[in-house]
Amino acid sequence: MAKLQIAVDLMTEEQAALLADEIHDVIDIFEVGTPMIVRDGLHPVRRIKEKHPELTVLADTKIVDGGSLECEDACKAGADIITVLAMADNATIQGVADSAHRYGRKAMADLIQVPDVAKRAKELVELGVDYICVHTGVDMQQLGRTPLEDLDALVSAVCREKTAVAGGISSKTLESYLEKEPAIVIMGSALCSMPDVRAAVVEIQGRIAQFAGKRRERK
Repeated sequence: MAKLQIAVDLMTEEQAALLADEIHDVIDIFEVGTPMIVRDGLHPVRRIKEKHPELTVLADTKIVDGGSLECEDACKAGADIITVLAMADNATIQGVADSAHRYGRKAMADLIQVPDVAKRAKELVELGVDYICVHTGVDMQQLGRTPLEDLDALVSAVCREKTAVAGGISSKTLESYLEKEPAIVIMGSALCSMPDVRAAVVEIQGRIAQFAGKRRERK
């Protein structure tokens, strides 16, 4: 069954910490998003992880150089999953994967703007990356792009246990992504903008479980 990751980008550190208090027991992965890391550094990661050590926290660092050093900093802050750009040099990606594994953590490569998803995904597996994420960025979403086609290419190239998808996924489009059986489904504003985020997370988790049950029955 797919894990649900919430991408928290536009909140302040205080708001994100309060949200973690609210949903830590119902969300699978809590992402401290890139905009928050740019504004506040790794402080939100450290704060949330210290308060909720059982919660899987992803630091969306999007590392592009200094892989080992920057990943180590994120690991020391408590991040369980650290992201690196798939467009980075192989040495950088290897450094992130190796550093994450030394700390018992995991590395996720973000395929944003990679032209050949299948080819690069296979290379990333060889480099030791734990998760590979197809991602349609916000700017491209505004032009009508979605990550669905890229997800097709990804799940055909590597085992589904390593796959993740992000980029404008909503409650209306959720099932089209679940059909591809990714390991992680990432939702941002579709959850964070709701008046009751906890209720929204619980509802989506229920839909994911229901979909998985129906799929098992079909098989």
